[in-house]
This record gives sequence, structure tokens and C-alpha cells, in this order.
Amino acid sequence: MSLINTQVKPFKANAYQTGKFFEVTEETFKGKWSVVVFYPADFTFVCPTELEDLADTYAEFQKLGVEVYGVSTDTHFAHKAWAETSPAIQKVKYALIGDPTGTLTRNFDVMIEEEGLALRGTFVINPEGQIKLCEIHDNGIGRDASELLRKVKAAQYVASHPGQVCPAKWQEGAATLTPSLDLVGKI
Repeated sequence: MSLINTQVKPFKANAYQTGKFFEVTEETFKGKWSVVVFYPADFTFVCPTELEDLADTYAEFQKLGVEVYGVSTDTHFAHKAWAETSPAIQKVKYALIGDPTGTLTRNFDVMIEEEGLALRGTFVINPEGQIKLCEIHDNGIGRDASELLRKVKAAQYVASHPGQVCPAKWQEGAATLTPSLDLVGKI
């Protein structure tokens, strides 16, 4: 069963962000657009490159009213230690959620049970708490924050323009489509 258009399931976890710990629940994702990025583990190889890439584009996400959250099955304490020792993670200003129980990771169907780690899952959540984008990668395949930013813009456009859809490679300001019988077979 797809997670698309479903509500984020209830959870409670601790997060680390710029020197502070705080609690996060499914309610945290409501009232604004959210990007939730699952990754396997702190102190690894591909993960810091992805989180640094997101850190480099974080201001662009914020301009769109989007909050970013990184999630692994590490604890929030491990996130703090990683931020204090890794130059790449020191750049991260968004929240890193600890999910040592795997509740959140299982809720988003990205848990690798035999390893206790998350797959590389990317989710865009609308202000009502519904999942609008879901991508899951093998852990050897890194993601691109600029492509994620493009997809968030498309999701926001579609949400604010009922009846419109964004074609492949759509960029902000480009033409969209209005699905209709007249378009069938003409694209």
C-alpha cells in the first residue's frame, strides 16, 4: 500500500538542532511543508554528503516555508556528537531526529529490519500532515537536494493550483498542464 496521500502516523522522538534537544511528534509536521529525509546511520560515508548537500540548500527550503528533518535510528545524543566532530554535519542547521526504537522509520516503511537501519527515504509532507512525495533509494545511492527542492516547488504549485499538473523537468515559472479530454493523445 502506498503512503502517498496518507497522514503521518503518530510517533514521539527526540531531535537535536544547533545545540538543543527537543521532542518531535507527528504534530510537528503540521502547519507547514516538511521534508523528512531518512538515512542509515551517523558517522558513515554517503550520509554526511547528503546532509551537507541539504544544509547547503536549507535556506532555499526555508524561503519556501519548508522545514527539513533528517532521521536515522541513532539517538539524538549521537547526532550531537556527530555534529561536534564532522565538518560536514557542523553545517547542518535543520533538526536531526533520533529514532532508536525504529517507530518513525517503520511508520514510513523504510526500516531494514535485519540491520536496524533506515533505507534512504525522502518524504514531502503538506501542511495538513499528508505525505505527497515518497522516494526510497538503495543505501548506496546518494540523493540531490536541488532535485528535491524542484519537487517541493512542484508539490506546492499543484497544491495551490487545483486542476494543474507539472510535467517532467518542470521548473518554477514554466508552463504546466490542465488535464482534459482535449489533451489525450496530443502530448
